[in-house]
Amino acid sequence: GRVREAVVSTQSTGRELGIERETFVFFTSDNGAATYRRRDGGDNGPFVCGKETTYEGGMREPGIAWWPGTVPAGSTTHQLANIMDLFTTSLSVAGVKAPQDRIIDGIDLSSTLLDQAAPTVDRPIWYYRGNEMMAVRVGAYKAHYWLWTEFGKDPQSFTFCQGQYIKNVTVHDQVDHTAQPVLFNVNRDPGEKYVISPKSKEYKEAMGRITPVVEEHKRTMERGEPSLNYCDAAVQNWAPPGCQELGYCLKRPASKPQLCYWDH
Repeated sequence: GRVREAVVSTQSTGRELGIERETFVFFTSDNGAATYRRRDGGDNGPFVCGKETTYEGGMREPGIAWWPGTVPAGSTTHQLANIMDLFTTSLSVAGVKAPQDRIIDGIDLSSTLLDQAAPTVDRPIWYYRGNEMMAVRVGAYKAHYWLWTEFGKDPQSFTFCQGQYIKNVTVHDQVDHTAQPVLFNVNRDPGEKYVISPKSKEYKEAMGRITPVVEEHKRTMERGEPSLNYCDAAVQNWAPPGCQELGYCLKRPASKPQLCYWDH
């Protein structure tokens, strides 16, 4: 599709200009497949639910790096990362120092990207929905502090999860588990199907490591001003290139900016 064309074009241009060994390309996505679009939305494989949720199907994406002569071809890493790390990592590989006058959320992962023998960086991954920290992953363990699939009116639809019903996990209403988070080992159970018992030694040891990380995160967080405070349906891409051929161009509505309301 068009994404593939763009990536291939970038690589081809680099080769034509003789700068492919000075060109760093990273391919990823901002969220999992939009399962609410059913067949047209994609498939998240073994991961439960999809876009707009904080289950693995909504948040876990592949990451592919291309940099001939620098990133070893065919190599893999199990490093936990998020898109915010691309900013800091890109600055590092370009030899540019990150700004010192503000908090930068991303971390520099150039060592694991460029060197297969380098140890992975031990860092948490945060799962937010709106302003609420829904879950956190530390190492192999993911703790859900809140569970929620969607905010529609039909509790049987689970349109973000397309029939992937897991008892007490894919819940229609927001359920607060902050007193006793729901824990999974997502290395062993990437589909988040088997809840680790709070009475088990494994649960107590994992939460013993996770709890202080969460407490430190909340204590030191400096909340920024959301960039999506105002919404305007007119700015959406109602008629993207190629829609004529598909017969799927939509009429752009009148501009009407208003303060956003997020159900979540």
